[in-house]
Amino acid sequence: MCATGASKSSTTGSSREHHVHGRLLVCPPTVPFLSLRSFLLWTRPHTRRRQRTPSASAALLRGAVARPPEGPRPGARGIRRSTGVCAGARPRPAALLRRSAKVVAGFSVFGCPATAFESCVLSPAPSNSLASVFLLCLLPGLMEETIHTVSTEAFALQAEDPDHTILDVRPIAAYNGWPLQDEPRSGHVPGAKSLPLQWTQYMDWVEVLDEKGLSQNAPVTVYGYTADAAAEMADKLSRLGFEAVGVYDGFLEDWAPDPDRPLQRMERYQQLVYPEWVQRLRTGETPPGMRGDDHVLCHAHFGYRQDYEDGHIPGAIPLNTNALESPETWNRRSPEELKSALEDHGIRHDTTVVLYGRFSYPTYDQDDPAQSAGHLGAMRCAALMLYAGVEDVKILNGGISTWESAGYDVSTDDVEPAPVDDFGAEVPTHPEYMLTLDEAKALLEADDGDLVSVRSWAEFIGERSGYHYIDKTGRIPGAVFGNCGSDAYHMENYRNFDYTTREFSEIAGKWAEMGITPDKHIAFYCGTGWRGSEAFMNAYLMGWPHVSVYDGGWYEWSSHPDTETATGVPENDVPA
Repeated sequence: MCATGASKSSTTGSSREHHVHGRLLVCPPTVPFLSLRSFLLWTRPHTRRRQRTPSASAALLRGAVARPPEGPRPGARGIRRSTGVCAGARPRPAALLRRSAKVVAGFSVFGCPATAFESCVLSPAPSNSLASVFLLCLLPGLMEETIHTVSTEAFALQAEDPDHTILDVRPIAAYNGWPLQDEPRSGHVPGAKSLPLQWTQYMDWVEVLDEKGLSQNAPVTVYGYTADAAAEMADKLSRLGFEAVGVYDGFLEDWAPDPDRPLQRMERYQQLVYPEWVQRLRTGETPPGMRGDDHVLCHAHFGYRQDYEDGHIPGAIPLNTNALESPETWNRRSPEELKSALEDHGIRHDTTVVLYGRFSYPTYDQDDPAQSAGHLGAMRCAALMLYAGVEDVKILNGGISTWESAGYDVSTDDVEPAPVDDFGAEVPTHPEYMLTLDEAKALLEADDGDLVSVRSWAEFIGERSGYHYIDKTGRIPGAVFGNCGSDAYHMENYRNFDYTTREFSEIAGKWAEMGITPDKHIAFYCGTGWRGSEAFMNAYLMGWPHVSVYDGGWYEWSSHPDTETATGVPENDVPA
């Protein structure tokens, strides 16, 4: 099949030449499929074929299981770009990629030695194994046949086909609606799934294919800002066994400028900012969507200033969540206390406030798990500021992790807030954003509203309370299960693996399956308000008109003498 000789990779006539450890391999342009099958059968004794099973993360997205809580990871900070692994996370073995991939025509790569697939398909490193030689000769021709260019007219038809997957490989900010390339119209192609090319530098990205329901047997078309970006993702998908991958390279030139081509975006995308936006703000520029000159950048933490001192975005002030909520009840503070706290932090009603926090792998075994859930605390502060009357509240998508992943420096210099004399508006300006106990009871009886439990399944059915300081277990009868994820300090079902907010169409789709729709008054709750606030912020960003947080949550409800509770699996309410 191949002859050995001298040096570099090239193409001569209809054959291909490859270098493997100094040996020249000349391969024919096509290899009969039977040869691949025979080769895999020949190598079977060398390895053990494994049966593919759905990943836990994929099942979690469908609501079937809760992802196990992350173990303690001392010193974890953000994402290590050099290794492509989430900092502090257990390293993902290459077997994960082998398990998630197929060679075209449905043959699993487990039939060939691991080194062959890793060397030929997943990395540029050469290998001298016979398996790698075979795959190196075979795959380029097969991949050329599985990747094709798509015209604008064909792409428009594919976007309307429910059996055809459209992948948007641009940054999440562009998908949400930010015009990162100054395109005349922003947003994404309706129905497209977000899979940023940047994610492929992390080994976890292959699991995302499962979570998004991508099938290797179904057609996929990839688009991005550039043809190169789309082609790179298409190449990666083809190497993972996707059989029909198209590349559409006309988004910027043809699709975005054409008012007759549909685009969709998050209603309030300008409230969910990205690292480059924050960098422009803090260096004195006026980034797009900035309403005025006055701004405050807040690093949220829960009674743990050391989290701020360990490293924060330069110019950020520390914001203790206890300044806005009561440590006795974990409810919002009184209007007078909120007004005073905001003034002390230099915040008026017309100040642009940018909030973020740090996710440091909280676990129930910690004395204060919330101290490791700073970005969740930032969501809580955002909801409370909107309630109070701050007009322009923004969240750094993904928190400080995305800031560090973007390559920006952190600072350990203390920044003191510059207090203001007067908030300048009545507090609360939006009382409808926070419900009382009586209002939550009334909503349960209403035909046009739902109380949504943003808790884990174990909490919902009463297996555990989720908190050290809450003894009673169970749920509010009649509440809809909103499935946060694994436990009281995680929001896996609302976030991507890099801690950014999950694409809004996925969240809205899961909510719709549960009957949670924007035509109703939806009030979210959890144990004490943090997870409920993050769900609220998602609905707020989507532009839902009637959303609230039941502030007291399970903590208040379970301790009240005049409320009913329930445990066990409710009829017709098992996660699908």
